[in-house]
Order: sequence, then C-alpha cells, then structure tokens
Amino acid sequence: MTKTTSLTSLANRHRRTAAPRQLIENRTVYASHNAELSIYDTYEAAERVRLDAGEVLYCGMMTGRKVMHGRNGYSRGFLPHESFVIAPGEYVEIDFPDASEETPTSCLTLEISRDTLRTVCDKLNQRSARPAEIGEWKPDESHLLHLLHTDATQHLLERIVGSFVDAEEDRDLVLEFGVNELVARMFRQQGRGFLLQCAQENPTQSALVNVISHVEQCLAETIDIDQLARIACMSRSKLYQQFKHCFGCGPMEYIQQRRLEKACNLIRNGKTITQTCYDVGYSNPSHFSRRFHQQYGMSPREYAARS
Repeated sequence: MTKTTSLTSLANRHRRTAAPRQLIENRTVYASHNAELSIYDTYEAAERVRLDAGEVLYCGMMTGRKVMHGRNGYSRGFLPHESFVIAPGEYVEIDFPDASEETPTSCLTLEISRDTLRTVCDKLNQRSARPAEIGEWKPDESHLLHLLHTDATQHLLERIVGSFVDAEEDRDLVLEFGVNELVARMFRQQGRGFLLQCAQENPTQSALVNVISHVEQCLAETIDIDQLARIACMSRSKLYQQFKHCFGCGPMEYIQQRRLEKACNLIRNGKTITQTCYDVGYSNPSHFSRRFHQQYGMSPREYAARS
C-alpha cells in the first residue's frame, strides 16, 4: 500500500531518492507502459522553458507554481490540484517564478497513447452514451485543456504516483487501470466544457443543456433538484442518470464543483474571498473555506496568494 497519499509528500520522497542531474526540469522516468510516467523537478527560477508533446501529455502539479504559455496569447498560472492536457504535436513554454533549491517546483506527466484514448472513448460510447442531440464522446483536439481536480481525480493521481515512488509490485497494473480512469475523467471534463459552451450559445439545444444553463445562472442561489427535473422534463432518476453519464457525478456534486470552479476564477480575478463566498451560493465563509480546501488542498486565502 502507498505510505502517504499527499502529492507534496510523494514529491519530497521522490526527490530524496532521485539526485538531480540538472537544476531546470530535471526529469525522472518511472515507467514506460501504455503510458509513460515522469516527474520533473526544477530547483531555480527560469523562464520560457519549452515542453513538447509527442502524444497526449497530461501534466499535474505536485508542488510549487508554474506559468504556462501557449498559442494565441494563452498564459495562465498552474498550481497543485490542477492539471493541463497538451495535444499531440503541440508545445507550451513554462516560467518557474518561485523555484529554488529550498522550494523546488515538481510536476508529473503522463504521456498517453492515442490508442488508449480511442479505447476509452469507445467504452464511454458503449456504456455511458450521451444524449443523441449532443453527440458521441470523441477526443477534443484543443491545444491546451485546463482541469481543476475533484477529490477523486487528486486521489487517483496520488495512487498512481505513490505506487511508483514506493516501488509497489503491482505498479504497472495501477498505472494501466489508473490511466484509463484518468482518460475517462478527462473526456468528461472536455464534455463539460462543450456543454457549458452550448449553454451559453443555445441553452434550448437539449434538455440537459437547458439544465446546465439554469445552474450557471443560479450558482449564487439555492438550487432544487426537483426544479431541475422539471426544467429537463425528466424524473429525478432519469436526471441523475444523465448527469452520471455525462459528468461522472450526480447533479448536487456537479453544482458543488461548478461553484468552487467559479470561486477560483473570481479569486484569480481579484474578488475578495468574502464576496466570492456569497457570489457562489455559500452563506457561511467558514463552510466555504472548508469546502474549498477539501476540493483544492489549500484555503481560498492561500489560493489567492499563489494566483
């Protein structure tokens, strides 16, 4: 079993056993299977360090902060409890503003084959088909996909990395099964972005899109599941099934995730934590801080300081 689940603790254990060969983006490859797991450590500040993706590259922060620069002027900070997915043949340039020998920046990458993407996509279409008017699951060709982790995604990454840092006998199986689950979560996150865009552009496109549009407009208010079922003209059980298929969670968990995702954006754009709390539907700042910490592994105040 993994000794510790925290990615920060795993990064520290990894660095104790992997002496650096270079100070910037020192790479340790732990496995080459259907996916290649690597950990990159950086021990000094640097700017515009290029990272190329031969296959789909899933990048997850372990410790510290980066700033990612992509095409078309894309620039965004990259913190723990967040991931980026880089499309095959694309690249990003990375700044390490805070890295030092005392506080290194660590990031994991998983290089995922396109065959794995197609296999998982086919399984989703067979077992968790989306409504016909929305279309089948398929890989998104976006240059860069930014993901905020749910607890389940964070624990999954901890399990994968921990199995290799701790040299477990079943680490190849953990990686294989874990990558399939991670890809499924990635597809659902892409699908969420697609549905949110539909909700902005054409909220009446489908019953589910109409529900998503209503949720987006009412995040600061109490949202009733029976009301969502009426908007969708579905039973509660049918509504739950649609959410499970499209998002991998029920309506209330989805609403909770969207509130916290919106909170991140508001804090990142300079809104106070207290005002953010009320703007995303929480009446108690202490409760808001607890849920934020549970979701992202840091308090809203810590998130504001790092953003």
